[in-house]
Amino acid sequence: QVQLVESGGGLVQAGGSLRLSCAASGSIFSINAMDWYRQAPGKQRELVAAITSSGNTNYADSVKGRFTISRDNAKNTVNLQMNSLKPEDTAVYYCHARDVTTISRVTLNAWGQGTLVTVSS
Repeated sequence: QVQLVESGGGLVQAGGSLRLSCAASGSIFSINAMDWYRQAPGKQRELVAAITSSGNTNYADSVKGRFTISRDNAKNTVNLQMNSLKPEDTAVYYCHARDVTTISRVTLNAWGQGTLVTVSS
């Protein structure tokens, strides 16, 4: 019913920047919050940044001051601007839509397929 498609991952040198984008599509009435998670090899998936429909944001301590999350409610998109990237930011980044209300008034969560970000030293 709801699909999330990420884009923008790739290889970048330490200190560089990348911008991730995620577009949600399907039978969407509203989305409460949209998040970015990441999972590095051998580690658990962790929350990187979150933004509510009203624009409230939350960041992991490790990315504060370097990453910025933004969203367009009308287009059901969310972006993650990543600056001053470090090798430890290397991971698969996943888009997550939380408390999605569909047109048929079903509430669900949805995940994207992930996009790989590799930061070389």
